[in-house]
Amino acid sequence: MNFCSHCGERVSLRVPEGDNRPRHVCDSCGRIHYQNPRIIAGCLPVYGDQVLLCRRAIEPRYGYWTLPAGFMENGESTEQAALRETLEEAQARVQLNQLYTLTSIIHVNQVQLIYLAELERPEFGSSNETLESRLFSEEEIPWDQLAFTTIRNALRFYFADRRENHFPLRHIELEPGADSLLLKP
Repeated sequence: MNFCSHCGERVSLRVPEGDNRPRHVCDSCGRIHYQNPRIIAGCLPVYGDQVLLCRRAIEPRYGYWTLPAGFMENGESTEQAALRETLEEAQARVQLNQLYTLTSIIHVNQVQLIYLAELERPEFGSSNETLESRLFSEEEIPWDQLAFTTIRNALRFYFADRRENHFPLRHIELEPGADSLLLKP
């Protein structure tokens, strides 16, 4: 950030009085510009013994498979964001069950919330963000073609938890370059 969005003057990066982190502070009007993590909301749609995945038509990770999810908008709840993203990306209507994975993606300043959801009918499609959507059994999941570590984690948890018929909330932290799970109790 170079200029204040309030007055248009230059900003500098410094620790404001009473704070403990560097912030962009306007040199003229003194406004502090906070930059906070972005929230991603989505769901893991289940139909029978299959899960619904979308193949991305956008970067990053064009052509790779993912769960329907995206950035939360102002004026909506996390549940509303998950439902909207599922409808936008997979043209699917789902019934949300519970929050299933909460992932802090530390190196990109994001928090991802994935809800378990039931696909009401096997009706889904594609959109400008999705090349195709389809149902996969556990054996059919294209593990080497999944777009993000968070999606792989959610799917691995789901299939393991399904065998136990117990779906606890999973809290995960991903550090820079992490490709493994760091579980929080």
